[in-house]
Amino acid sequence: MSRRALTLLLAGFLVLAFGVAGAFRPVPYVVLSPGPTENTLGELEKKPVISISGRQTYPTSGALSLVTVAYQGGPAAQIDLLTALRGWIDPDVAVVPQETIFAPNRKPEEVEEENTVEMTNSQDSATAAALNELKIPYSMVVTVLSTEKGKPADGKLLKGDEITSIDGKDAKDVDIVSSTVKAHKPGEEVVFGVLRGGQKIAVPLRPIAGPTGQPQVGVIMQTKYKFPFDVDINVGDVGGPSAGLMFSLGILDKLTPGELTGGKKIAGTGTIEPTGEVGPIGGIQQKMIGAKKAGATVFLTPADNCGEAVQAAPDGLRLVRADTLHAAVQALDALRTGTGNVPACPS
Repeated sequence: MSRRALTLLLAGFLVLAFGVAGAFRPVPYVVLSPGPTENTLGELEKKPVISISGRQTYPTSGALSLVTVAYQGGPAAQIDLLTALRGWIDPDVAVVPQETIFAPNRKPEEVEEENTVEMTNSQDSATAAALNELKIPYSMVVTVLSTEKGKPADGKLLKGDEITSIDGKDAKDVDIVSSTVKAHKPGEEVVFGVLRGGQKIAVPLRPIAGPTGQPQVGVIMQTKYKFPFDVDINVGDVGGPSAGLMFSLGILDKLTPGELTGGKKIAGTGTIEPTGEVGPIGGIQQKMIGAKKAGATVFLTPADNCGEAVQAAPDGLRLVRADTLHAAVQALDALRTGTGNVPACPS
C-alpha cells in the first residue's frame, strides 16, 4: 500500500472514530415527547382520578382527559448527540435547549419539587374555580410553609401554623400579611395571630431589614382553601400546573346532573385561576399528539396557545378555544346539544 493510500485510510478511520465518539457525546438539550393522557373522569391504578366525599355526585361518561409532556435529558442525565438528532427529525417530538426546562444553577430535584408544588396548587385552584362556577361558598386561610434560618420567624412560626391575624387585622390572604409587615420599620414589633394545634396564640416578631432595606421576618406563606367537602385528586407522579382546566371540568361534571361530555372523548390543557381564567402552557404540540393518540376528537386550547396549536394540530382533532372555565363549559354544552357557540382557535 502506498504512503498516500495509507494516509487516506488512517484519516478516514480517525474521522469515523471521532464521528462515533461525537455521536455519544452529551449535549445540553432536552427531548420533549407526548406523555401519559389521563381521564379525569376515570381511574388511575384502580383509584378514581377525582374522588369527592361529603357531597352528592352524579354519573359521568366519555372522557375529560388531561395531557402531559414527557422529557428526556437534563443536567443529571444529559442526552447524547445521536438522541438529539433523532429527535430533530421526529415530527412528534421537540428538542429544546436544556435551560428552557432547567434554569441555570438549579438542581433537577429542585425542578421536580417545584412541579409537585405547582400540581398541588393547581388542584386547589381547580377545585376553587369549580366551586365558584357552581356558586358554592368556601373559605381561605394563610398558612406557614416554612421559615428562613436565622430570620425573626425562625423557630417562632412553625410549618402548618395558620395565620389568622396580623396586628389585630384579619389575615385574609398572603398579600395582607406581607403588606402589614412592610408597613413597619425594622425593629418595630408586629404581632402574628396564629392557630396552632387548635389553640390561638400571639407571636410577636421584630422585622429586620432585607437586602433592599424593606422589613422582613423570614416567613414563607401559602394560601390554603377550606372547602365544604373533600375533593381528592390522584394523578400519580404527574407534575406542573397545566392540568388545572381539566381538573375543574372533571369536578364540575361529577357535581352536576347530566353528562358534560355527551359521551365524547374530550382532552385539553390550561392552567386555571380560582376565578376561572385559563392560562397558557408549554408543549402544546406534544400534548395534542398525545390527545389524538388517546382517541380524543376535541381539544380545549388556552387562547394564548391557539396560534401555535393551529399550526401543529393533528388531523381530526377539533380545537376549541377556552378563555375561561365558564366559556369551556358553555362550549361543551354547545357540542353536546348541537346548539350555541363553539369558539374555535382562529386559523
